[in-house]
Amino acid sequence: MSKEYYAHSLEGKPPSEWQTLEEHLKNVAQMARSFAEPLGAGDWGNLAGLWHDIGKYSSEFQQKLGIQHGSDAHIETRPGRIDHSTAGAQNAFNLLKDKGKLLAYTIAGHHAGLLDGKSNDACLHDRLKKTIPDYSSCPEYILNTKSLGDLPFNLNHDRKRFAFQISLFIRMLYSCLVDADFLDTEMFMDRERSLWRKGYPALPELDNKLGSALIKLAENAPGTPINKHRAAILRNCLDAARFPQGLFSLTVPTGGGKTLSSLAFAMKHALKYNLKRIIYVIPYTSIIEQNAAVFREILGNDAVLEHHSNFEPDEEDHRSRLASENWDAPIIVTTNVQFFESLYRSRSSRCRKLHNIANSVVILDEAQMLPVPLLKPCLEVLRELTVTYKTSIVLCTATQPALSTTETFKNGLEGVHEIVFDPGKLYAEFKRVQVRKLPVISDDGLVIRLCKYEQALCIVNTRGHARKIFERIRDETEGCYHLSALMCPEHRTTTLNKIRSALLDGRSCRVISTQLIEAGVDIDFPVVFRSVAGIDSIAQAAGRCNREGKLVEGGQFFVFSPEEGFPPGHFRQAAQTAEGVMRHHDDLLSQEAVSEYFRALYWMRGENLDEYRILDDLAEDAINGNFPFRVVDKKFKIIKDGAVSIIIPWNKEAEKIISGLRYSEHPALFARKAQRFTVEVYPKVLGRLEYAGSVERLHDQYCVLINMDIYRDDLGLCPEDPTFHEVESLIM
Repeated sequence: MSKEYYAHSLEGKPPSEWQTLEEHLKNVAQMARSFAEPLGAGDWGNLAGLWHDIGKYSSEFQQKLGIQHGSDAHIETRPGRIDHSTAGAQNAFNLLKDKGKLLAYTIAGHHAGLLDGKSNDACLHDRLKKTIPDYSSCPEYILNTKSLGDLPFNLNHDRKRFAFQISLFIRMLYSCLVDADFLDTEMFMDRERSLWRKGYPALPELDNKLGSALIKLAENAPGTPINKHRAAILRNCLDAARFPQGLFSLTVPTGGGKTLSSLAFAMKHALKYNLKRIIYVIPYTSIIEQNAAVFREILGNDAVLEHHSNFEPDEEDHRSRLASENWDAPIIVTTNVQFFESLYRSRSSRCRKLHNIANSVVILDEAQMLPVPLLKPCLEVLRELTVTYKTSIVLCTATQPALSTTETFKNGLEGVHEIVFDPGKLYAEFKRVQVRKLPVISDDGLVIRLCKYEQALCIVNTRGHARKIFERIRDETEGCYHLSALMCPEHRTTTLNKIRSALLDGRSCRVISTQLIEAGVDIDFPVVFRSVAGIDSIAQAAGRCNREGKLVEGGQFFVFSPEEGFPPGHFRQAAQTAEGVMRHHDDLLSQEAVSEYFRALYWMRGENLDEYRILDDLAEDAINGNFPFRVVDKKFKIIKDGAVSIIIPWNKEAEKIISGLRYSEHPALFARKAQRFTVEVYPKVLGRLEYAGSVERLHDQYCVLINMDIYRDDLGLCPEDPTFHEVESLIM
C-alpha cells in the first residue's frame, strides 16, 4: 500500500487508478455545498462533505480497502467493514458542540441511515462516545477548517414549531450529503451511468411545449359550455402564477381540466421564481401512469420521471445507491406514499431526494385524501416546505380546500390562496348529474339494475366485491369489463382503451370497478352507480358521469349501500360519516354537504390527526438535540402493511424487462421500466404465492409471477384462486 490514502478501490485496477480520499472529500464538500446553498446552508453542506469520510484515514480502513477491492469495499454496514463515519461525527461535535451535533447526525448516518439521538439501541449519543480507530493522519486543514463561519440557520424561527424545523433541517442537510456522496462515487465507479443522468430539458423549453399543446387543445375543443369553463379555469391558473410563493388551492369540479391547468400554473410560477422542478403527487399508484403518460406526450419522455416503485433496497450497497432516485428531473410524477414517507424516513435511499423538493412547485392532486391519522404531520411538513424551503404547494381538490384553517379546523394550513375566482359558482355551472340515493341493495338487485342500461359504470369499495359483481353480470349480458389494481398498469390501460372505444361507438359497455377509476381517469358514462364511500370519493365518481355535459337532462348517478357493509378502518368511518350527511342534504355534492362531511370526518378530531404522536416524539427531547429519527420512520407509514410489487410477464415487453432483471449486472436499471407491469399485494398474499411456487424472487428483491394461470385477461391477478401446485398437493 502506498503512502497515499484512498476512498474507493476498483477491482483489477492498480492503486494509481483509485480515487484519493482527499479528492473524494473535496468533491463531496463542493457538491454538498451547491445542494445546500439554495437552502441557506452552504457552509453546513461543505463541512458535512469534508468530514463525512475522515475515518477512512485510519490504517485499519486502508488495510481493509487494500484487501477488499470492488465497489462495495467502503460500505461500512457490511460484515467485517470498518466504522469510518463516526470519526467525522465526533469531529463535528467536538469542534461545534450543539450545531456540530446536527452535522453529526448526517455524517454518522450517511451509510446506515439517520440515527435516533438517544435510545437503548444504536444511537448518536453512543456513537459520539465510541472509541474508534485513529484518523489523525487526515490533513489538518480538513480537520480544523477555518471556514466555519457562524453556520447560520436559514429558519423562520417559530418557538412552537422549532423542534420540527430543526428535525427537517437535519433531514435536508442529510439529503445534500448522501446525494453528493452517491454522485461522486458513481462518477468514479461508473462514469457512463453518471453521464446518463445529464441532459434533461430546461423548464423554458418545456413551457413552450406545454403552451403549444394547450393552444392546439383549445383550437380542437368543441365550443361547449364545459369547454368554455375549462378555458376560464386555465386562464385563472395562468394569472395566479405571478402571485408570491406559498400555499395555493385549486378547487375545480371533476372534469374541469385541473391536471393540465395546474401544470400550466406550476410551469409559469416556477419560471417566474426560478424554481427547479415540478412535482406532481397523486394519491393512487393505480392511476399514476395515466398522468405521467399525458405529461410525456406533451413534454417528451426525457422530461418526466415517474417514481412510485416499491423496489426499495433492503441493504445499502453501491448498486442499490445507483438505483436510488434523487429526483433531479424537471417533472416528477409520484404518489402520496413516496412523497410523504420520504420526508419522514431515516434511510439514505429514501432521503436522498429531499433537497430536490426544495425550490420546487409541488402539486397535490386530490389533496383531501391525505391519511387522517397522519394529517397533522403531513400538514406540518407542507407548512415548513413553504416557510423555509421556497416551495410552492398547490392543493388540488374537486370539493373544497378542506385543509385550510377555519373556525372549526384550527390545525389547518394558514394563508392558502384560492386560484379559481368563485369555486361555489363553478360547482353549480359544472353540475351535470342528478344524484339519487338508493337503499341497501343486494348483489342480485344491483346486477338487475345494471342490466337495464346499455352503458353503465358501477364503482364498489373492495376488489372482492368488484370481482363478485363482475362475474355475475358477465353471465347475464355482453360488453362487460372489470377494472381493479390487481391488473397491472399496462393491462388497465388496454382495458380502458377498449371501454372508451365501446362508449364512443355506442356499443354495450358495463364496467365494474374499484375506486381506482375515480381520480384522473378521463371517461364518460351516462349512468354511474357508486357504493357509499366518503363524499370526496362520491364526488370523484360523479365526475365519470356525463363528464362532457352532453346529456341535456344530466347523467343518472345512483349512490347505494351494499348489503355486505363497509370495509373496516378509515374507509368505514368515511362511509358512515357520508351516510350521516346524506340524511341532512338533498344535494350530496353541495358545498354545504361537503363542509359538514369534512367537519365531522376530521376537522373535529383534534389530536387523532396525529394518532401515533409523531410531532410529540420529535419535540420530546429536542432541547438536548435528540431526535428519534428511526422511531418516527417506523411510525409514519401511509400503507401499514407495506404492499409488495409483483412483476407480471403480461406481454413481450414485460418478458424482456424480466430477462434484464434476471441477467443484467445492473438489474435496478430495469426495475423502473417494470413499474407498468407490476401488481401490489400484501406480504401475506405474497407469502402464499411463494409457498405455492407461483412467484420467483430475482436477486432476493424483485418478485416475478411465474404461474400465469392465476393472472386472467378479465380480472388480472387472482391470488385467491387455487394454483397448479396447490391443486397438485390436494390430489397427492
